[in-house]
Amino acid sequence: MKNSSFPTLHSSFSLSAPAKINWFLKVIGKRDDGYHNIMSLMQCISLYDNLMFEHSDLIEVESDLDIPLDDNLVYKAASLLKQYTSYKKGAKIVLQKNIPIGAGLGGGSSDTAYTLSGLNRLWGLRLNNRELSLIGVEIGSDVPFFLNGPSALVEGRGEKVTPFKINSSVVLLLIKPLFSVSTAWAYTSFDKITINRLTKKPVDIKLFCHAFKKQDFASLSTKLNNDLEKVVIERYPVVREIKYRLLERGAVISAISGSGPTIFGVFESKKAASAVAEEMGSNWCRIVTTITNDELKVRL
Repeated sequence: MKNSSFPTLHSSFSLSAPAKINWFLKVIGKRDDGYHNIMSLMQCISLYDNLMFEHSDLIEVESDLDIPLDDNLVYKAASLLKQYTSYKKGAKIVLQKNIPIGAGLGGGSSDTAYTLSGLNRLWGLRLNNRELSLIGVEIGSDVPFFLNGPSALVEGRGEKVTPFKINSSVVLLLIKPLFSVSTAWAYTSFDKITINRLTKKPVDIKLFCHAFKKQDFASLSTKLNNDLEKVVIERYPVVREIKYRLLERGAVISAISGSGPTIFGVFESKKAASAVAEEMGSNWCRIVTTITNDELKVRL
């Protein structure tokens, strides 16, 4: 997401907040502040929540989420931005959810990022991406990524984002079992089995991206390592079953996204992905594509 200058206040508009996948996720170690340093290559995908903005005297948030307002990330983002800028009025924000919650797809962080960007436009604040990212990371570690996507190398606790241009798009089949995984639980469980046993082997980003651009999935299959996958699979064996079923049914590679439990498989075509989706029973399924730099259209 790129910001531009905002010469006038806007009356109302909508933004589409995309989900993401992690091509790999390496946990470097636990920080003194309780968070973890990570290294991950993230990319936005064509699955979106919708956010509609209009002026209001107060901050109002409408959504189909059955959670208290103070726990709503959109409300938190709007309140924090208002406090940060001392903006006098508010906004009405309507959130339509399509990205499943607790899925490892970053829906909450994306909603937060696009709320900040949308209000930056609505209120005519003219904040840059760095300022928005500093605000957003207080709410969610993945927020800076969504402000600088659609693809980037993410380091630290998520605040270090290096945009990475990927020109080729691929077809993905997303499968989420009928349960959610807490990110906090996944990292805590990871800590319990890896105390003093974290490897320092670096990830060769250039080699990964070279293989990705060449669509060399044989090489990529050895590099799609997610350090949280082991703990998720040990607690939820069905995740492993789905992953291997995708590979058996034609996925050229398959991996878990974020802290899961969503598994993605890369397919050669939407037709091939659709045939497999029909076999996944009651699991949540979506066929999407990765978003390239040229394809990301943010109406700012």
